[in-house]
Amino acid sequence: MSARDAVEHTLRAWNRHELDRGAPAVIDFDFLPPEDDPPTPADRLTTFERLSALTAEVRDPAVLKRITADLAYLRALMGERPPLDVYIRATQGCSAAGWPTEYVTAKGEQARACLDALGIGWGETTFTDLAQAEGHIDVDAAPDAIRQAAAEYEPAVRRMTGSSAPYELTVETTSVDAYWAYWLDGAGQQVRLRLNVRNATFTKVQVRQFALHEVLGHGLQSASIATRCQTEDVPWVRLSSVHGPQQVLLEGLAQAMPLFVSPDDEALISRVRIDHYLQLVRAELHLAINAGTPIEECVRHARQRVPWWSNDRIAGTLTDRSTDPLLRTYMWAYVAGIDWFANLAEADSARIGQVVQAAYQAPLTPADLEALWPQGPTIGGPRKQPQLGSPEARHRMANRAG
Repeated sequence: MSARDAVEHTLRAWNRHELDRGAPAVIDFDFLPPEDDPPTPADRLTTFERLSALTAEVRDPAVLKRITADLAYLRALMGERPPLDVYIRATQGCSAAGWPTEYVTAKGEQARACLDALGIGWGETTFTDLAQAEGHIDVDAAPDAIRQAAAEYEPAVRRMTGSSAPYELTVETTSVDAYWAYWLDGAGQQVRLRLNVRNATFTKVQVRQFALHEVLGHGLQSASIATRCQTEDVPWVRLSSVHGPQQVLLEGLAQAMPLFVSPDDEALISRVRIDHYLQLVRAELHLAINAGTPIEECVRHARQRVPWWSNDRIAGTLTDRSTDPLLRTYMWAYVAGIDWFANLAEADSARIGQVVQAAYQAPLTPADLEALWPQGPTIGGPRKQPQLGSPEARHRMANRAG
């Protein structure tokens, strides 16, 4: 058994252990599911020791990056709490530097301009008004609507990505007390989309957005990588996990997909611009709460930046990004990814095509993405920012408000 295969076997055994104890899965997509019996479950410490031993055998940098992410996540699950930047670099493969206050504000102004064009004001009822303008869809009708939208976009996405991979989609509804509204996982060409009706809302625009994000972003992309794994002995670990260094690619491209596929859809592009801004605000809070900024200061900042966020939403954001070992790393992938790919959408078409087609062939890391577009922005933000509550941060926010 090769070192890569031994890593995969170890991760599958760990995944079974986590599922047996009712914890989140370790593996979200298995690009090449084995035909033999699944491995015996292995607990966290046993997995940690096995992976630590395998680091001496691994020669491929891609496999070593994956082991590094798994070991860092295991350490966090067992109680270690490294500084955020150290943890994000080890898991997501990019920095947690953050973005300048002025940059976040500018993206907020861009989002506000999109809303203005739709006749939507900026205030406590913004998202309610937006959903009403987009047209609600009943939860029972959402699965078929998402399938239809995916079918309409699929030819364009396949042309852009160069993918001819088949996939079989299953859509399920569930109701769980978790942060997520939509989740895609699977194995090989089998793709499962779950809709968490406790959190999900459905409008005609959101149906198009999530058809691109979940089905043709995550689903077709994962099936495409799986197809390559069936015909080629790729060097990297053939398992996708949200604590791993491929997640910036997966979440970034999926969120930004409308910018590449449907740039003339004003309502859909508005959703992307708003999401980009909201992710940047969440990143500010992510950095602040992990730097020890008082809750009062974080809440004040959140309300100033996003007046429609509820108390529950703000509290959940701070909790998830500080106390949950998985979300403390995984949530950073959203902002790091959408910011990089939103900027890529403004590059020349040849560069876009090169990056997107490569993204449907392999689980690229942030370093891989930056190598494909050296002129692009630094993934994870350009530099460290002043903490919320510091004199410099207060001064900047006061100037912005004025």
